Amino acid sequence: MKRYVTFRNKKNTVSFQIEGKTILTLGILVFLVLLACVAGPSLGSKLLHPFEVLQTIMGQGTGGNEFIVLGSRLPRTLLSLLVGAALGVSGLILQGVVRNPLAAPDIIGVTGGAAVAAVAFLTYLAESLSIAWMPLAAITGALIISIFIYALAWKNGITPIRLVLIGIGISAIMSALTTFMIVVSSAVTANQAYLWLTGSVYGASWEDVFTIAAVVFILLPLVLVFSRSLNSQQLGDDVASGVGVRVQRDRLILLGISVVLAGAAVAAVGAIGFVGLISPHIARTLVDKQFGNLAVASALTGGLILFGADLAARTIFYPIDIPAGVFTAGIGAPFFLYLLFKNRNQF
Repeated sequence: MKRYVTFRNKKNTVSFQIEGKTILTLGILVFLVLLACVAGPSLGSKLLHPFEVLQTIMGQGTGGNEFIVLGSRLPRTLLSLLVGAALGVSGLILQGVVRNPLAAPDIIGVTGGAAVAAVAFLTYLAESLSIAWMPLAAITGALIISIFIYALAWKNGITPIRLVLIGIGISAIMSALTTFMIVVSSAVTANQAYLWLTGSVYGASWEDVFTIAAVVFILLPLVLVFSRSLNSQQLGDDVASGVGVRVQRDRLILLGISVVLAGAAVAAVGAIGFVGLISPHIARTLVDKQFGNLAVASALTGGLILFGADLAARTIFYPIDIPAGVFTAGIGAPFFLYLLFKNRNQF
């Protein structure tokens, strides 16, 4: 295989190179995602042969298999892959914008804003409004808190270190507010809130799948459009401005994309943590450092991480369905400490 493969349109207006190794790696990740789409519906309390799953997806399965595959396992599998992809790309954007390997939606306050809004909805509005409005509340909370963080961090522009420090502080405040609302709420509401805050793919529906799919497949190409801008920003704001990048405008757009991706993911499955932290780091070990390639790799690895966590959650301890967030936290918290120790001389 060639070391570099060049892609160029006929008018030479768009051209880019990708390492042959990166193409091979991305191909393997895509294959693993496709394999997950078959393995997920196959595994459970009732084992199904992969051919049975494929027949059911193509409309040739039995009634019982249709209920298991199309009504439960397949939407759950697809939702875990899509939510993991959204969190992975969101985390990559934040790490790129703030130039900090510890940045992630759940660490700098984005997920915290969504959590406060969702718990407030459960505590004060659930009796008067349909629960179907809770995802909108979560996304709105993430957007409001992100705007607040951005405004506090603004001082003749945004510097990465100021943004991440303010974000960590706001995240702590959001956590305190969430805990307070849970303490003063009823036992039923507290149980709902705890389950949502842990993060679970249980009860996934096709509506959830279509919603998060629309967000991912619209915003991921937009991320690729801004990939060259973020590549330049890694060299510093002065260098990026010198080569024609509108740093503050592009940074604001990228942060907006990150917030929407994280907000949509949290709205779909709850506050699942550490996927946005882990998957970009795994992606950097698999592909080259070009941001476009990292975005695709982070989406694929993030999806596989959450799929694996959810698969373990619903099979290892059957008949108990453990929230997937328990497994991602179990892996992510030690990984976070490892990153903190590894980068201790940079802070």
